[in-house]
Amino acid sequence: MPRPLIEIICCSAEDCASAEKGGADRVELVSAIEMGGLTPSSGTLKSAVLSSKLPMMAMIRPRSGGFCYTSGEFDSMERDAELLLENGARGLVFGILTNDRKVDQSRTRKLVEKSRGAESVFHRAFDATADPLEALEAIIDCGVTRVLTSGQQKTAVEGAPMIRSLVEHAAGRIEILPGGGLRSENVQAVVQATGATQVHLSAFESIADMSMSGVDIAFNGRPALEDAYRAVSVESVSAVAERLNHS
Repeated sequence: MPRPLIEIICCSAEDCASAEKGGADRVELVSAIEMGGLTPSSGTLKSAVLSSKLPMMAMIRPRSGGFCYTSGEFDSMERDAELLLENGARGLVFGILTNDRKVDQSRTRKLVEKSRGAESVFHRAFDATADPLEALEAIIDCGVTRVLTSGQQKTAVEGAPMIRSLVEHAAGRIEILPGGGLRSENVQAVVQATGATQVHLSAFESIADMSMSGVDIAFNGRPALEDAYRAVSVESVSAVAERLNHS
């Protein structure tokens, strides 16, 4: 039985190259990871495609702070979808809810149509839905390729029973992608507990930005975020791959 597919969150071309070197199979490309991931620039995507042969799933999320978007925000999402696919994305990652925490099927269908046969992923907005099985059926009905979920808990470890229920309920009609708090030390247990065939995780390490050394000011009121940045660790990805190779 092949080992589960590994998807790594990346924010740059360098991250994508590191993910590939560490043994990842797929990338979710985002910007602003400290906000949970927003839409990456077309330039970042182009550079990433040149740096790695891994398939790139590009995030479409115009802002943080929830998943119920204005008409102007959704217009931007549609335009971003077109640009990202034109610049090499192999799939689109998005999640749109209504005011009552249900899947916005109309807009979800529109983005699936925009994908023009590429993969589509409903991200962890799913974990905020009021009824997970109803939400899953709605997403399946929209033709989405897979759902990223922590099982409606803070981590996929805590949500493993729900993730297993989703895998069983989906019955092969849609892919279920566990993510949220996964690391090399727990990923094998989550795969075994859920029956999942793929996993989604971050593998970042903190890198000091020396341009901020000795600078005692803050540009956004949060100086801890300004003197360092996160980059994918080859060693962390390799540790996950090694653990899953023996699952």
